[in-house]
Amino acid sequence: MFPADDVWNRDVSAAPVDPRSDAVLAFMGASFRNLHADFGANPAYGIPYVVVPGSQPRVPMTFLYAGESDPGPYPYPPDLPIQGGPGAAGDRHAIVLDRDACVLYETYDTHWTGSGYRTGSGAVFDLHSGALRPDGWTSATASGLPILPGLARYDEAVESGEIRHALTFTSGLAARAWVHPATHYGNSSDANAPPMGTRLRLKAGFDLSRFTGASRVVLIALQRYGMFLVDEATEGFAAISGATDGRWDDRDLDQLKGVPLSAFEVVQLPAVHTR
Repeated sequence: MFPADDVWNRDVSAAPVDPRSDAVLAFMGASFRNLHADFGANPAYGIPYVVVPGSQPRVPMTFLYAGESDPGPYPYPPDLPIQGGPGAAGDRHAIVLDRDACVLYETYDTHWTGSGYRTGSGAVFDLHSGALRPDGWTSATASGLPILPGLARYDEAVESGEIRHALTFTSGLAARAWVHPATHYGNSSDANAPPMGTRLRLKAGFDLSRFTGASRVVLIALQRYGMFLVDEATEGFAAISGATDGRWDDRDLDQLKGVPLSAFEVVQLPAVHTR
């Protein structure tokens, strides 16, 4: 997804470490937080998405945060899969990819009304261009980043055996600032809080020899492409975002819990934008 030279697809294994890496990671809880796969075989875990043709009928959309949302209509089917399931509470993300136009539609707090959808916010991304959202704008995530391009997907991690793009994660609080490709801020005023869009990279010297299967593929991708901070979270771990898929092997993914956040470093940050 996105052009081959886009920041999402950039190998950052040799990129400089940010001078404030240790301080940022200390704020993030590197001394006690480990990785965690925020997806698995349970269909209530992960974030679902659906691919539709360009002929998919468009439906009207309403947004709570209309000022930072891309207007409808969106090509959302009535049986659109919702994060957590139809009756779920929580974020209720929904994702549709128009495969013919190569355009991505994503929403937060998504509810079918009988004729369209009522949502918290909505964002549209042209995957041909990689264009960012306006500075200061959110998306279906607090960071303004898209969801689908940063998900660990079964077809890549297991069927292809390779992930060739950055992943995303949620963890703790983010600063009231952002770095591109993010465009929106978090809630912490601490000087060492990470801006939204902070890119972490698994250190090259971290030993992967004991890891197997999809977990090993994920960790190799984290050494090459890293992971973007996409949203805040209250859990005591760094949660890697992944797609809902009943074929995931939870025993395989549990290996990620043995990777401490202290095994990561902050890739040198681009210009920091503040609210």
